[in-house]
This record gives sequence, C-alpha cells and structure tokens, in this order.
Amino acid sequence: MYKVVVVEDEKIIRKGLIYSIHWEEFGCSVVGEARNGVEGIDAIKEHNPNIVVADINMPIMDGLEMIRQTCEEYDYAPIILSGYSDFEYARKAIQYGVTSYLLKPLNKEEIKDAIKIAQRECEVRQAYLNNKRDKEDWRRISLLNEYPIKKLENPVVKEMLEYIYENYQNKIVMQDVVDYLNYSETFLNKKFKESIGTTFIEYLNRYRIQKAIELLQDENNSIQDVASKCGNWDYKYFGTVFRKYIGCSPSEYLREISK
Repeated sequence: MYKVVVVEDEKIIRKGLIYSIHWEEFGCSVVGEARNGVEGIDAIKEHNPNIVVADINMPIMDGLEMIRQTCEEYDYAPIILSGYSDFEYARKAIQYGVTSYLLKPLNKEEIKDAIKIAQRECEVRQAYLNNKRDKEDWRRISLLNEYPIKKLENPVVKEMLEYIYENYQNKIVMQDVVDYLNYSETFLNKKFKESIGTTFIEYLNRYRIQKAIELLQDENNSIQDVASKCGNWDYKYFGTVFRKYIGCSPSEYLREISK
C-alpha cells in the first residue's frame, strides 16, 4: 500500500482530494494531511510517505519549498497542484523531481493519471534500492514500450512525434509545436493524450532519457555531453530528470552498467 500525504491550504480542495478519490483502487492510503508547507514537513517526517500531493501557493511555506527541503531525504514522488501556468513554476517543479504538475480547477482523470505516474516512479526507485536489475537489465531499460506508437492513425499526432524525434536535442516548449503545426495548444495536447496516453512533454522527456541511456553506454560520452545532446540541459537539471525516470543519478547508472 502506497502512503499518501495531502498538503493543501484550501480545506474544501484538501478534503475533496482525500475523500472523492478512491485511493484504495490504486493501492494507496492517505495517511496524513496538512494546511501549509511547515505542517507538511511535519507530516512527511511523521509518515514517511511514498507520494505527496501539494499545492504551490500556501501560507507560511509554499509547496515547492516544502518539497525542496524534504524530497531528497524522504525520497517520495511529489505531485504539484497549482492555479498558475507560469513556466517558471513548472521548471522549478521538475527540478525538484515533481512527477506531475496539475492546474486548478482539478480534473479527476488527470489526478488519477498523476497517481499512476507517481506509483511508477515509486516502483522504479524501489527496484533500484533493491538492486533487482543486473548489468544487462540496466542497459535494456525502456521508458516507451507502453505507448502504442505503431498503431497511430492521427496525422497531427504523427507530426508531433516526428517533431520530437527531429528536435529532442534542443530546448522545446509547447509553443514551439503550436507555431510549427499551427494548431492551438489545447487541441494538440488533447489529440496527443488521446492517441498516446500521456502528455506531449511527458513523452518528450521519456524519449530524451531513453536517448540518454543509449548515449551513456558509449564511454566516449561524458554525462555533460549527454545532457547537452538530450535537451540542451544543464548538468544538475539533467540529473534531476534522469533520476525521476530511472530511479538513480546518471553517475549511479554508469556504475551499474560498468559492474
């Protein structure tokens, strides 16, 4: 059973998350709740949760600062809730290892998807801690097998995928795809999610990390080289995203495949 802590200052939203989601269907149990980041830290220390659902904008201490202070030590999968769509919030959220970034008003299906993503990350982390993979298992990691790419019929989604394949080395924001295909962001996100089963940015990041795994297996590539070739990321940010999907840092991955 995955332990969940919910941190949200608006009582109606906090209680709604706790009681309107059938957590047990996902193998989860809400073990604690808090009204701000300071109380959230206390709840995280007390319950040592697997998943933390937290609002960004809260009194006393915001959700991102709470995550920054606790995520490394307690190693949970964070889900962020926000009334803001500002890119800087999303960038910081990913930097702190946030698995999903959900905008209010909340959509129940998006919440369920976020729970599943957080669970997968918990499983990846646990597998690494248990050292269940041997050298070849680490080399064969696939982050994309669950997506039905070969069955695609929507031409717009095909173009979105081709855009990823041709441009993943560069910095990409959703507006780049909007400008390239001349459709609205809402339309593109909807069609991509319907066809692939995940968001465009989530797939992009998985594709980049999949490429990073391949490049890291070539001893001629340094970690900084790989970060540059898979999204033009800085070293620290690349390490954060890599850990999110693989469950360990790039340097730890190199040690595993070199054993």
